[in-house]
Amino acid sequence: MDVVPSRLGLREQNKLDKRQRIQAAARELFSKHGYESATLRQIAKRAHVGLGTLFNYVQDKRDLVFLIFNEELAFVTEQALRAADSPSSLVDQLAAIYKPHYQYFSQNPPLSRILLKELTFYSQGKQAATFHEIRERLISGIEKVVLAAQREQRIHSREDPAIVARHIFFVCSGAIRWWIARLNPTPRHGLADLRRLLELEVNGLQPVQANNGRRHGSVIARRQDGASRRDTRKKRLTRDS
Repeated sequence: MDVVPSRLGLREQNKLDKRQRIQAAARELFSKHGYESATLRQIAKRAHVGLGTLFNYVQDKRDLVFLIFNEELAFVTEQALRAADSPSSLVDQLAAIYKPHYQYFSQNPPLSRILLKELTFYSQGKQAATFHEIRERLISGIEKVVLAAQREQRIHSREDPAIVARHIFFVCSGAIRWWIARLNPTPRHGLADLRRLLELEVNGLQPVQANNGRRHGSVIARRQDGASRRDTRKKRLTRDS
Protein backbone atom coordinates (compact mmCIF):
# COMPACT_ATOMS: atom_id res chain seq x y z
CA MET A 1 0.00 0.00 0.00
CA ASP A 2 2.91 2.35 0.62
CA VAL A 3 4.70 1.67 -2.69
CA VAL A 4 2.78 4.12 -4.90
CA PRO A 5 3.00 7.12 -2.53
CA SER A 6 6.73 6.43 -2.12
CA ARG A 7 7.27 6.36 -5.91
CA LEU A 8 5.24 9.56 -6.35
CA GLY A 9 7.25 11.24 -3.62
CA LEU A 10 10.51 10.29 -5.31
CA ARG A 11 9.30 11.59 -8.67
CA GLU A 12 8.23 14.90 -7.19
CA GLN A 13 11.53 15.19 -5.33
CA ASN A 14 13.40 14.63 -8.59
CA LYS A 15 11.38 17.37 -10.31
CA LEU A 16 11.99 19.74 -7.42
CA ASP A 17 15.72 19.01 -7.53
CA LYS A 18 15.88 19.83 -11.25
CA ARG A 19 13.86 22.98 -10.74
CA GLN A 20 16.19 24.18 -8.00
CA ARG A 21 19.29 23.43 -10.11
CA ILE A 22 17.81 25.40 -13.01
CA GLN A 23 16.99 28.32 -10.72
CA ALA A 24 20.50 28.35 -9.25
CA ALA A 25 22.16 28.13 -12.67
CA ALA A 26 20.01 30.89 -14.14
CA ARG A 27 20.63 33.14 -11.14
CA GLU A 28 24.38 32.60 -11.40
CA LEU A 29 24.71 33.12 -15.16
CA PHE A 30 22.30 36.07 -15.37
CA SER A 31 24.19 37.77 -12.53
CA LYS A 32 27.59 37.03 -14.07
CA HIS A 33 26.98 37.57 -17.80
CA GLY A 34 23.76 39.60 -17.93
CA TYR A 35 20.39 38.73 -19.37
CA GLU A 36 21.30 39.23 -23.03
CA SER A 37 24.56 37.26 -22.98
CA ALA A 38 23.51 34.24 -20.95
CA THR A 39 21.88 31.56 -23.11
CA LEU A 40 19.33 28.90 -22.28
CA ARG A 41 21.78 26.23 -23.48
CA GLN A 42 24.45 27.49 -21.07
CA ILE A 43 21.97 27.52 -18.21
CA ALA A 44 20.77 23.98 -18.98
CA LYS A 45 24.37 22.77 -19.10
CA ARG A 46 25.22 24.44 -15.78
CA ALA A 47 22.10 22.90 -14.21
CA HIS A 48 23.03 19.44 -15.59
CA VAL A 49 19.73 19.05 -17.42
CA GLY A 50 18.88 18.74 -21.09
CA LEU A 51 17.54 21.72 -23.02
CA GLY A 52 14.25 19.86 -23.47
CA THR A 53 13.98 19.41 -19.72
CA LEU A 54 14.52 23.14 -19.25
CA PHE A 55 11.55 23.85 -21.51
CA ASN A 56 9.36 21.70 -19.26
CA TYR A 57 9.70 24.48 -16.69
CA VAL A 58 9.85 27.65 -18.78
CA GLN A 59 8.66 28.85 -22.16
CA ASP A 60 11.61 31.12 -22.94
CA LYS A 61 14.43 33.09 -21.35
CA ARG A 62 12.09 35.76 -20.05
CA ASP A 63 9.99 33.10 -18.36
CA LEU A 64 13.15 31.80 -16.73
CA VAL A 65 13.63 35.13 -14.95
CA PHE A 66 10.30 34.59 -13.21
CA LEU A 67 11.12 30.99 -12.37
CA ILE A 68 13.96 32.50 -10.31
CA PHE A 69 11.89 35.22 -8.69
CA ASN A 70 8.29 34.05 -8.23
CA GLU A 71 8.76 32.00 -5.06
CA GLU A 72 10.85 34.72 -3.43
CA LEU A 73 8.47 37.49 -4.52
CA ALA A 74 5.58 35.57 -2.99
CA PHE A 75 7.45 35.43 0.32
CA VAL A 76 8.36 39.14 0.14
CA THR A 77 4.72 40.00 -0.57
CA GLU A 78 3.57 38.05 2.49
CA GLN A 79 6.11 39.95 4.60
CA ALA A 80 4.91 43.24 3.12
CA LEU A 81 1.24 42.65 3.82
CA ARG A 82 1.91 41.53 7.39
CA ALA A 83 3.89 44.73 7.97
CA ALA A 84 0.87 46.80 6.90
CA ASP A 85 -1.27 45.40 9.72
CA SER A 86 0.31 47.61 12.38
CA PRO A 87 -1.84 50.67 13.23
CA SER A 88 -0.17 53.84 11.96
CA SER A 89 -0.57 56.60 9.40
CA LEU A 90 -1.32 55.65 5.80
CA VAL A 91 2.13 56.82 4.70
CA ASP A 92 3.76 54.67 7.40
CA GLN A 93 1.70 51.65 6.34
CA LEU A 94 2.58 52.07 2.67
CA ALA A 95 6.27 52.55 3.46
CA ALA A 96 6.12 49.38 5.59
CA ILE A 97 4.60 47.47 2.67
CA TYR A 98 7.46 48.41 0.38
CA LYS A 99 10.33 48.13 2.86
CA PRO A 100 10.73 44.34 2.30
CA HIS A 101 10.83 44.96 -1.46
CA TYR A 102 13.68 47.46 -1.17
CA GLN A 103 15.57 45.14 1.15
CA TYR A 104 15.10 42.21 -1.21
CA PHE A 105 16.02 44.00 -4.44
CA SER A 106 19.15 45.52 -2.85
CA GLN A 107 20.61 42.03 -2.25
CA ASN A 108 21.42 41.57 -5.95
CA PRO A 109 20.90 44.82 -7.91
CA PRO A 110 22.05 43.45 -11.32
CA LEU A 111 19.57 40.56 -11.14
CA SER A 112 16.84 42.83 -9.75
CA ARG A 113 17.30 45.20 -12.70
CA ILE A 114 16.71 42.27 -15.06
CA LEU A 115 13.46 41.37 -13.31
CA LEU A 116 12.17 44.94 -13.18
CA LYS A 117 12.94 45.37 -16.87
CA GLU A 118 11.42 42.09 -18.03
CA LEU A 119 8.17 42.24 -16.04
CA THR A 120 6.83 45.01 -18.31
CA PHE A 121 4.14 43.51 -20.57
CA TYR A 122 4.84 40.05 -19.13
CA SER A 123 1.61 38.20 -19.85
CA GLN A 124 2.58 34.88 -21.45
CA GLY A 125 4.70 32.04 -20.19
CA LYS A 126 4.54 29.13 -17.79
CA GLN A 127 5.39 31.40 -14.86
CA ALA A 128 3.18 34.36 -15.89
CA ALA A 129 0.01 33.34 -14.03
CA THR A 130 1.92 32.93 -10.77
CA PHE A 131 3.58 36.32 -11.15
CA HIS A 132 0.28 38.09 -11.87
CA GLU A 133 -1.32 36.41 -8.87
CA ILE A 134 1.49 37.74 -6.63
CA ARG A 135 1.12 41.24 -8.06
CA GLU A 136 -2.66 41.25 -7.63
CA ARG A 137 -2.26 40.11 -4.04
CA LEU A 138 0.02 43.08 -3.37
CA ILE A 139 -2.35 45.59 -5.00
CA SER A 140 -5.30 44.05 -3.15
CA GLY A 141 -3.40 44.48 0.11
CA ILE A 142 -2.77 48.15 -0.66
CA GLU A 143 -6.47 48.55 -1.48
CA LYS A 144 -7.45 47.16 1.94
CA VAL A 145 -5.13 49.63 3.66
CA VAL A 146 -6.61 52.53 1.67
CA LEU A 147 -10.18 51.40 2.40
CA ALA A 148 -9.44 51.20 6.13
CA ALA A 149 -7.93 54.70 6.04
CA GLN A 150 -11.09 56.00 4.33
CA ARG A 151 -13.42 54.34 6.85
CA GLU A 152 -11.39 55.67 9.78
CA GLN A 153 -11.31 59.12 8.13
CA ARG A 154 -7.53 59.21 8.14
CA ILE A 155 -7.87 60.33 4.52
CA HIS A 156 -10.77 62.25 3.01
CA SER A 157 -10.71 61.09 -0.60
CA ARG A 158 -13.91 59.35 -1.72
CA GLU A 159 -12.26 57.88 -4.79
CA ASP A 160 -12.66 54.15 -5.39
CA PRO A 161 -9.97 52.52 -3.17
CA ALA A 162 -9.10 50.15 -6.04
CA ILE A 163 -8.15 53.15 -8.21
CA VAL A 164 -6.20 54.75 -5.35
CA ALA A 165 -4.36 51.47 -4.74
CA ARG A 166 -3.45 51.14 -8.40
CA HIS A 167 -2.15 54.72 -8.45
CA ILE A 168 -0.04 54.06 -5.35
CA PHE A 169 1.27 50.86 -6.95
CA PHE A 170 2.30 52.79 -10.08
CA VAL A 171 4.10 55.46 -8.02
CA CYS A 172 5.95 52.89 -5.91
CA SER A 173 6.89 50.76 -8.92
CA GLY A 174 8.37 53.81 -10.63
CA ALA A 175 10.21 54.78 -7.44
CA ILE A 176 11.79 51.33 -7.19
CA ARG A 177 12.99 51.48 -10.80
CA TRP A 178 14.42 54.98 -10.29
CA TRP A 179 16.24 53.78 -7.16
CA ILE A 180 17.57 50.44 -8.48
CA ALA A 181 19.16 52.24 -11.45
CA ARG A 182 21.61 53.96 -9.07
CA LEU A 183 25.18 52.73 -8.87
CA ASN A 184 24.86 51.59 -5.24
CA PRO A 185 21.16 51.44 -4.31
CA THR A 186 20.63 51.19 -0.55
CA PRO A 187 17.25 50.53 1.08
CA ARG A 188 17.65 53.52 3.40
CA HIS A 189 17.99 56.04 0.56
CA GLY A 190 15.32 54.35 -1.52
CA LEU A 191 12.78 54.31 1.30
CA ALA A 192 13.50 57.94 2.21
CA ASP A 193 12.77 58.96 -1.38
CA LEU A 194 9.66 56.76 -1.48
CA ARG A 195 8.33 58.30 1.73
CA ARG A 196 8.52 61.79 0.19
CA LEU A 197 6.59 60.56 -2.84
CA LEU A 198 3.98 58.89 -0.64
CA GLU A 199 3.55 62.04 1.46
CA LEU A 200 2.98 63.96 -1.76
CA GLU A 201 0.54 61.26 -2.86
CA VAL A 202 -1.47 61.45 0.36
CA ASN A 203 -1.27 65.21 1.00
CA GLY A 204 -1.60 66.36 -2.59
CA LEU A 205 -0.36 69.56 -4.20
CA GLN A 206 -2.81 72.00 -2.63
CA PRO A 207 -1.38 74.88 -0.53
CA VAL A 208 -1.69 74.76 3.24
CA GLN A 209 -5.17 75.98 4.19
CA ALA A 210 -3.96 78.55 6.74
CA ASN A 211 -1.81 80.26 4.15
CA ASN A 212 -4.30 80.01 1.32
CA GLY A 213 -5.84 83.45 1.88
CA ARG A 214 -2.48 85.18 2.19
CA ARG A 215 -1.15 83.51 -0.94
CA HIS A 216 -4.25 84.39 -2.88
CA GLY A 217 -4.04 87.98 -1.68
CA SER A 218 -0.39 88.28 -2.63
CA VAL A 219 -1.14 87.01 -6.14
CA ILE A 220 -3.88 89.64 -6.56
CA ALA A 221 -1.56 92.36 -5.22
CA ARG A 222 1.17 91.41 -7.69
CA ARG A 223 -1.31 91.46 -10.57
CA GLN A 224 -2.63 94.87 -9.54
CA ASP A 225 0.91 96.22 -9.17
CA GLY A 226 1.79 94.96 -12.65
CA ALA A 227 -1.34 96.55 -14.15
CA SER A 228 -0.50 99.88 -12.46
CA ARG A 229 3.01 99.88 -13.93
CA ARG A 230 1.66 99.14 -17.41
CA ASP A 231 -0.79 102.08 -17.12
CA THR A 232 2.04 104.41 -16.06
CA ARG A 233 4.14 103.39 -19.07
CA LYS A 234 1.21 103.99 -21.44
CA LYS A 235 0.67 107.51 -20.04
CA ARG A 236 4.36 108.35 -20.50
CA LEU A 237 4.31 107.14 -24.09
CA THR A 238 1.20 109.24 -24.78
CA ARG A 239 2.84 112.41 -23.40
CA ASP A 240 6.06 111.81 -25.33
CA SER A 241 4.19 111.37 -28.61
